[in-house]
Amino acid sequence: MPKTSLCPASVAKRRALVIRHVPVEGVAGFRTPIEAAGYDIDRIDVCDPTFPQIDICAPDLVVMMGGPMSVYETERHPWIVCQLERIRRRLAADRPTLGVCLGAQMIAAALAAPVERGPAKEVGFAPVSLAPAATQSPLRHLDGVPLLHWHGDRFALPQGTEHLASSALTPHQAFRRGRNLLALQFHAEMGEDPRFGSWLAKWPEDVADAGCCPQALAADHAEHGPVAVKAGQSMIAEWLAALN
Repeated sequence: MPKTSLCPASVAKRRALVIRHVPVEGVAGFRTPIEAAGYDIDRIDVCDPTFPQIDICAPDLVVMMGGPMSVYETERHPWIVCQLERIRRRLAADRPTLGVCLGAQMIAAALAAPVERGPAKEVGFAPVSLAPAATQSPLRHLDGVPLLHWHGDRFALPQGTEHLASSALTPHQAFRRGRNLLALQFHAEMGEDPRFGSWLAKWPEDVADAGCCPQALAADHAEHGPVAVKAGQSMIAEWLAALN
């Protein structure tokens, strides 16, 4: 009898769902390691009429990206309450979840940690300070690497999570819970995405409030971006490989 082999095309791929809070904040540089890990990527915008009906517990991986809104602006953005309720269920089931910037703040809020306005806007490229636990985590790839920061809010460390990184303005830049939950306040996915120009054009007040100028940020993006993305991709690849 001839030997048979399983055709790769017959193997069901895992599904990743990317939740976008604004169209200019997508998965960017994280797409490569997610697809390389065997995931088909779907995308949903919170403004999509079908968003309230999406089962967030179903995908094998959920990635929540950033946005200019705050998690406490529920009157202005009613979808936040709906999203938080469903994220709580996903986290209770310990389903693999990654949050970036606003996505990390959503995770913190879903875990009952306070999210508040920070003392100042943190915008620009700078390294984070890694906590001792981070040296034995995927974040070790980010050591000393200037990463993009673009936020005005910060969160407390949720109970039962492990602190991984900080900066001068933001005591909690990253945390994890076990293998399946990772929250990143910074943007290690950004550095080679042309949408960065849209960020500069769309939120000039953030740049001004942080004491920066668009030209300097664009130059930093060109200088530091490729290295930041490479480090971020290595981090995400290692995190994905260890998921339960």
